[in-house]
Amino acid sequence: MDIQPVGWLTAIIVGALAGWISEQIMKSHQGLLMNIIMGIIGAVVANALLAMFGIALGGVVGYLIAGIVGACILIAIGRMMRGRTV
Repeated sequence: MDIQPVGWLTAIIVGALAGWISEQIMKSHQGLLMNIIMGIIGAVVANALLAMFGIALGGVVGYLIAGIVGACILIAIGRMMRGRTV
């Protein structure tokens, strides 16, 4: 199966949505720019972690799922580094 990468504009829009959803799940308070960054970087982190297990998510829906999972992981790591409870 050939997995198509998402474009930059799609990555920004889906990253913002993934960041916002993870912000709601983790009850953190971030701005739009941080949501976009967390969603995009979260998708990269989650895809890398899933690749270690042989799982590949593709397309916009896969990018959104990976972005939400990865952003939640990044928020939890950030809280642990600052000494706050998760």
